[in-house]
Amino acid sequence: QVQLVESGGGLVQAGGSLRLSCTASGRTVSTYAKGWFRQLPGKEREFVAAIDWSGNKTYYEDSVKGRFTVSRDNAKNTVYLQMTSLKPEDTAVYYCGAARTIAIVMLDHRYRMDYWGRGTQVTVSA
Repeated sequence: QVQLVESGGGLVQAGGSLRLSCTASGRTVSTYAKGWFRQLPGKEREFVAAIDWSGNKTYYEDSVKGRFTVSRDNAKNTVYLQMTSLKPEDTAVYYCGAARTIAIVMLDHRYRMDYWGRGTQVTVSA
């Protein structure tokens, strides 16, 4: 069984930066696409960023383009989300997930993700 564990969340002022990490254990998921998502209480989990298994293709939700960068280190079984110029509206619980294809990560994450982490809280104060 695979476990994904997020870390790096916290409280930061608007305009600040955070780097989230998501490390997989149990078995390698280096051939899986990975994604970052966020969720507010009572709201749907929404797509933030995706990266293919090689790290060569990345995709972002429009509101984070130019501010967030997703990357991965397959040797460490870890995917990262570098977040800069943070805004209060970025406040949410951030989750990482893994799926067999990047299309699932981007378009069908509600039902077809293979693995999810438990999330890490990011709070951006005004």
